[in-house]
Amino acid sequence: MAMSVGPGDSSSEDEVMMDMNTTPLIDVMLVLLVMLIITIPIQLHAVNLELPVGKPPQTDQKPFIIKIDIDRVNTVYWQGLPVNGQQLELNLQSASKMDLPPEIHIRPDKDSKYELFAHLMATTKRMGLTKVAVIGSEQFVR
Repeated sequence: MAMSVGPGDSSSEDEVMMDMNTTPLIDVMLVLLVMLIITIPIQLHAVNLELPVGKPPQTDQKPFIIKIDIDRVNTVYWQGLPVNGQQLELNLQSASKMDLPPEIHIRPDKDSKYELFAHLMATTKRMGLTKVAVIGSEQFVR
């Protein structure tokens, strides 16, 4: 029960292998890849939300609703009346000083500039108005 390995000539020298053995290189690369994946910190794309804590107080009063609309030519409307940037800030400042904080309903048009909407959101936060809602998001669904 003999098994023949290689050429039939047993006296001939072994041929030189011209191919490089890449198995150890692949093993090293896989180990380095695993080490890299483990050592890289996980990147979190988180949005910080300030959620209320505890039970909300019971009130019998309905909050006052302020409607702010932004049309397609970037005109801002306060309760249906057009206002400029300075008048809008004055109105938001007076709304922030109300005893019962009002609800702000912002309805942007889908063709309006995002910059204007983002500025309005930042202004409401800066004024301390926390009850803000974006209304009319169904127009953004395709």
